[in-house]
Amino acid sequence: MKLTADQLREFEEQGYLFLPNVFSPQEMDILNAEVPGILATKREEVIREKGTDAPRSAFYVQTWNPVYERLARHPRLVEPGMQILGSDKLYMHQFKINAKAAFDGAVWQWHQDYGTWFEDDQMPTPRAMNIALFLAEANEFNGPLMFIPKSHRRGRLQAGHDVTTTSYPLWTIDNETITRLVKEGGIVAPKGPPGSVLLFHGTLVHASGSNLTPWSRWIVYLSLNRCDNAIRRFKRPTWIANHDFTPIDMLPDDCLLTGARRQSAAE
Repeated sequence: MKLTADQLREFEEQGYLFLPNVFSPQEMDILNAEVPGILATKREEVIREKGTDAPRSAFYVQTWNPVYERLARHPRLVEPGMQILGSDKLYMHQFKINAKAAFDGAVWQWHQDYGTWFEDDQMPTPRAMNIALFLAEANEFNGPLMFIPKSHRRGRLQAGHDVTTTSYPLWTIDNETITRLVKEGGIVAPKGPPGSVLLFHGTLVHASGSNLTPWSRWIVYLSLNRCDNAIRRFKRPTWIANHDFTPIDMLPDDCLLTGARRQSAAE
């Protein structure tokens, strides 16, 4: 999937791009059928919310679930990353499903992803980004992602290491800085149905609130990095910050559907 010149300009200007209904209902049914089992799995890659058994994130899913292995190589997700990052050699720095579970989904504090990638992984430059696919509807009630538009233009901001607020340590930005940035750029919260895609810059400041609704807000994230920008520090396990820099080899556009047909025939 190729982005238009106008879409590329919008991403460059705002730091994000929202594309509704990129994947079909049939494709989303295939993806969502896997999610309850993935989030129920007892393994180190599935992190629980602090003090509860509610799932927070499932990491490295593309290596232990065949449906998500295909999604990780899907051209509708990988190709826009190649355009924006200016390279056809990208690797998967991180792959995860964030659960934001009904009633129990906790906050993600204000942060830049590149802040963590730099501090924890020594990623040299912010030539990396996120491609997010909504697995479930994101609405105004269930803890949607909040962005501060144009904040990516500030580069990497000073951050502190928050290891107490949630079960996942994060390099977070102080309230004074957030207040200043919001006065300049405001806050947006892209919302939409399953199958929508959200692309955002590695230095775009973002957060999400807790989910007090009966609707889980599942999103799968591909954090793509240029192979020539690979991380230099390996203190985090490869299932959180990938140590394998092999370029992503894209599959055909119908890979989710053909994979499902092959599975059905095998059964």
